[in-house]
Amino acid sequence: MKSTRARSTLATVLLLGLMLMLATSGLAQTRTPTPARSTETPTPPGTAEPTEASEPAPAEEVQPVNAQDVQPGIELTVYNQNVGLVKEVRTLDLEAGDNVVRFADVAAMIEPTSVNVVSLTDPEGMAVLEQNYEYDLVNSSRLLQRYIDEAITVRTTEGTTIRGTLLWGADDLILATADGVRVIKLGQVQEFSFPELPEGLITRPTLVWLLRAAEAGEQDVRVTYLTQGITWQADYVALLNADDTALALNGWVTLDNHSGAAYRDARLKLVAGDINRVGPVVQDVLLMEKAAGRPAATPQVEERAFFEYHLYEVQRPVTVQDRQTKQIEFASAPEVEAEKVFVYSPSPQFFPWYGVISDPGYGVQSDTKVQVRVEFVNAEESGLGLPLPRGTVRVYKEDVDGGAELVGEDLIDHTPRDEELSLYLGDAFDIVGERVQTKFRQIGERSIEESYEITIRNHKAEQVVVRVIEHLFRAQDAEITDSSAKPLMLDATTARWDLTVPADGEVTLTYTVLYRW
Repeated sequence: MKSTRARSTLATVLLLGLMLMLATSGLAQTRTPTPARSTETPTPPGTAEPTEASEPAPAEEVQPVNAQDVQPGIELTVYNQNVGLVKEVRTLDLEAGDNVVRFADVAAMIEPTSVNVVSLTDPEGMAVLEQNYEYDLVNSSRLLQRYIDEAITVRTTEGTTIRGTLLWGADDLILATADGVRVIKLGQVQEFSFPELPEGLITRPTLVWLLRAAEAGEQDVRVTYLTQGITWQADYVALLNADDTALALNGWVTLDNHSGAAYRDARLKLVAGDINRVGPVVQDVLLMEKAAGRPAATPQVEERAFFEYHLYEVQRPVTVQDRQTKQIEFASAPEVEAEKVFVYSPSPQFFPWYGVISDPGYGVQSDTKVQVRVEFVNAEESGLGLPLPRGTVRVYKEDVDGGAELVGEDLIDHTPRDEELSLYLGDAFDIVGERVQTKFRQIGERSIEESYEITIRNHKAEQVVVRVIEHLFRAQDAEITDSSAKPLMLDATTARWDLTVPADGEVTLTYTVLYRW
C-alpha cells in the first residue's frame, strides 16, 4: 500500500516538474529574438512571419498628411533679377514607412524643378520618393469643365432656379433638364451650385511628396525652392544743401512681391549683383524731410561681401505679403560732399565696329541742351563709402518755404566703394550750347581733317563753368592738331574742355581734329 502511494506521489512530482520545465521553456522563447529564417523554410500555419521592419504600404493606400501650419523658420533671399530663394522649415508628424505629405502655401510662381527637401531631424532615415506640384486651382471655368455630365443648379439674374445635367459649359451653359435641353447665356447666370469640390482641384498651390521615413515621429523638414515674381531694387533719396556742395543720402530697399505667396516673419536677405541664370515712388519727399538732419540710427540692414556680390541682411524679422511693395532703409549718409556741374556733350559716340565714317554730314547736327549733373565720390573721405546697389536716385532741394522739391532723378548701376558717381538731373534752362562744323576735307585716301566751333551762352546772373565733351567719332586714330583752349584727353577718342562763361555772356571754342586709318 505504501509502495503504491510512493509511486503515485513520485509520478505527481515528475508531472509537475515536467509542466514547470515546459512553462519555463515557453517564456524564454517569447523573450528571445527570433533568428532570421531562410526563405526556403516554410512558416507553420497560424504563425506570423517575423520581419525586421514593416513592409512599406503601397502609395495609393497611404492617407495624405498635411504639413503643420506652424513655421519654425523661414528665410527669403531676393535677387534683383526677379527671382527669390525660399528656405522654410516645418514640422511633420510621419509614420514609419511611406507618407503622402501635402505642403501648401508655396509660391504660385515656384520653379518646381528647384525644390529640395531635407530632414533636419533624421537626414539619413528620410527619403523623397516622389514629388508633385499641384496648381490646378479652383475657379468657375474649372468647375464647369469638371462637372460635365453631372448635375448642377443654376440661378439666373431673373431669380429663376434651374436644375439639370451639365452638357456644355465653355461659353454658354447647356443643361439637360426634366423639361428638355436649356441653353443659358453666361451673362444671365448669377450663381452656380455644385454638390462638392471635384477631386484634383485645389484652392492653393501645393507640393505633394511621397516620403519614406525609417521611424515614426515628428521631424523638422527644410524645404528650399526658387520662385519668380519677386524682386528688389535700391531707391535713394538725396537732399541737396543750399549751395549745392553737399547732399544727405538715404538708401531704401524697395521689395516687390508678386510671387503668389506671403512670407511671414522671414529672415530677409538681398543680393546685389548680376548672377548668371539659364533661363512707384513711396512718399519720397516725406521720408527725406523726416530723415534730414537726424542722428544716425542703428542700421536696420547689415552689408557684407558674398562671393563676387554684396549681400544685405535685414536685422529683424520681416513680413512680406503677396502683391505688396515694401521699403526698408538700408543706408544713411547725412552729409556727402558733392558738386553741381554743367556738361555740354553734343557729338555722337565713337563706335569701333562702325569702321571709318567718311560722310561729311554725319554727326554735325547741333544740340543746344546743356546737362545739369551732381557728382560725388563714393568714399569715406566724402562722407559715404558704401557699396551701392543698382537703383534710382531721386534728388530734392529745399525751397525757401522749407519744403523739398524734386530737381531730378537718375539710375545708377552697382557701384563699389571709392568710385565716382555722376547723376544726370536735367537740362539747364539759362545755359545754351551751339556746335557748328566749319571745315571738312579729305586728305589722301586714309585721312580726314575736320574743324568745329562751339559756343556756350550763359543767361544767368552769375558766371558758370561748363564742361564741354567732344567724342572724336570718325576713326580710332584721332589727333587734335589745333585748339583755342587746351583739351584734356579722357581717352583716345574723348576730349574735355572746362570753359568759364561770364554772367550774361558767351564763350567760343574752336578745334581741329585729324583722323588717320
